[in-house]
Amino acid sequence: MEGTLTAKDFVSDQDVKWCPGCGDYSILKQMQQTLPELGYRKEDIVFISGIGCSSRFPYYMNTYGMHSIHGRAPSVASGLKIANPHLHVWVITGDGDALSIGGNHLIHTLRRNMDLNILLFNNEIYGLTKGQYSPTSHQGLKTKSSPLGSIDYPFNPLALALGANASFIARSMDRDPKHLRDMMHRTAEHKGTSLLEVYQNCPIFNDGVFEDFTDKKKKNSTTIYVEHQQPLIFGEDSELGIRLDGLTPEVVNYKKLGLSVNDLMIHDEKDLNKANLLTRFFDDPAESSFPRPFGVIYAEERPTYEDLLVEQIENAKQAKTADLNALLAGSNFWEVK
Repeated sequence: MEGTLTAKDFVSDQDVKWCPGCGDYSILKQMQQTLPELGYRKEDIVFISGIGCSSRFPYYMNTYGMHSIHGRAPSVASGLKIANPHLHVWVITGDGDALSIGGNHLIHTLRRNMDLNILLFNNEIYGLTKGQYSPTSHQGLKTKSSPLGSIDYPFNPLALALGANASFIARSMDRDPKHLRDMMHRTAEHKGTSLLEVYQNCPIFNDGVFEDFTDKKKKNSTTIYVEHQQPLIFGEDSELGIRLDGLTPEVVNYKKLGLSVNDLMIHDEKDLNKANLLTRFFDDPAESSFPRPFGVIYAEERPTYEDLLVEQIENAKQAKTADLNALLAGSNFWEVK
């Protein structure tokens, strides 16, 4: 079967029940088109989701899957990966599911570095429960749970992930299908926990929240697509760039200043310090000159949790021959007379 699969092979017989115009449709389609290109056997692919609109995903994929518990998809997926390390496991979650009730489970999964692929659908709203503000909603957003405007400071998901010692973080969006497929490839190829944040429009409760990054008239000045070992350039005529003044990034019109691309900041996926700077390009585009980065922000190769666990078990087996009676007695015991 390997190498002969098509996108249709990953389409389930379930009716897709997202709202018309939902960005989830695009993400689903790109996943179904990406999987055949990865060359995995269908029976080795698993999708684990939590609760939320995004978490319907396993129903629509013709693979193994589980619609699990609110916020606990990373934990369920971790147990699955330990029990069967050869499986290709995807975690499907949303900004509410992953960053609110599931925040603790997400950060520990990231630091442990299991070989899991996490897709974080971010629409900055609770869609399934009809439009309450979420951990990523902008300050001032008026919703059913914040009628006077949210006063919470929003989470910065990629900065949070980097702070949790994630080995791979990336960002894409539902309305850029080619880039999204490329990022899905990179996510799948990384050995370790990979987090791909996908900006996803909710047309019912938060329509147009990412318009600054998708509108043809705006996006050249508000987005920057980062590539490894390439200078950070953006703008309507690619005239703007990011330059480092010591450790401080600044936006410059390098063409007007007579600078070359060599004077600009060069993206390095393996540079943690530069990755930290990029995750902080997070302010409202209307109030900031910095563009929002899309692409692979950081990628580090290091041993995975399950590989270390298997190695530890094998070393323990080689080191000792277990004596069950001695283990039961232990070294600390006493008699009760």
